[in-house]
Amino acid sequence: MKALVFQKSGIENLRYTYYDDPQLGKHEVLVKVRMAGVDPVDLMTVNSLKVKPIPHIPGTEFAGEVEKVGDQVMDFTPGDKVTVYGKIYDGTCDMCMAGYETVCRNGGRVGIDTNGGYAEYVAIDEKYVHKLPEGYGWELASSLSISALTAYHALKEAALKPGQTLVVFGASGNTGMFLVQLGKKFGAKVIAVTTKSWLGEMGADLSVSYDEVEEKVGEFTHGRMGDVVVNSLGKAFWEKGMKVVGVRGKVVTFGTLLGSEATVNLYQLYSKHVSIMGVNRGNRSDFVELLDLCKDCKVKVWKKFPLEEGVSALRSIGSGERDGRVMIEVE
Repeated sequence: MKALVFQKSGIENLRYTYYDDPQLGKHEVLVKVRMAGVDPVDLMTVNSLKVKPIPHIPGTEFAGEVEKVGDQVMDFTPGDKVTVYGKIYDGTCDMCMAGYETVCRNGGRVGIDTNGGYAEYVAIDEKYVHKLPEGYGWELASSLSISALTAYHALKEAALKPGQTLVVFGASGNTGMFLVQLGKKFGAKVIAVTTKSWLGEMGADLSVSYDEVEEKVGEFTHGRMGDVVVNSLGKAFWEKGMKVVGVRGKVVTFGTLLGSEATVNLYQLYSKHVSIMGVNRGNRSDFVELLDLCKDCKVKVWKKFPLEEGVSALRSIGSGERDGRVMIEVE
């Protein structure tokens, strides 16, 4: 089969080439990939993360059709449209037993600790494969396992309530657009912090620039500020996030795209009874719930690249011109 493959870290070493067809185990499903999302973690996978196997196929977020099933697979048949829960879990550790497969003590990540979706085919254990409800397009189906799931898990962990105010930094990003939409489904008022103009179409009650965020959040909330503030960008906007969180508010973080080491003003923290929460993708139960909840979610797509132009797709996610998701289509 054709795939994007690297044997040594560095995007300059990523090649569109032939790779051995996957060998199908008795509990595995062979998925014909139709579309894959491009995320910062995919660029990290190629450039710096420790991966297996080597040579390696990246691609952490993808969807497709069942091509073939192993001898012991009962719930899938060829032609089924499917997506993949991307966290590897053992199901037996204390975290899994508590329903937190996302932080399984013996876990890993599809596309990093296994081959991923930047290929024509992927063989994957049936427990990670989920049928798509009717009406899902490939753009949305291939945005579920990281972009949408991380957003949903973050809002659940923060216990966002109807009527509360959610402030989303990086609202036009892969995860941000889902935070806005899911925040509305939770019944919250949503403020999108962004330089883009289309977040209103995703349901944002207010879109504000980074320069005016403190002033505008204060006006919108009559000084109460945000109940939940999500900062998926990291250090660059950490201080602004802390300034716009209200009394007994929560600051949620899961990304370090713009820096990983931030300074915390302890007075800001304790004087307002603020909680800081780190989250990591989402649990299996979250994923099942999301499949039903997000049927009508929208995906703003900037560019689609064919698999053979996958290197360009990965390079483009850092482009200042990017306005929405980057996707890879697999013929």
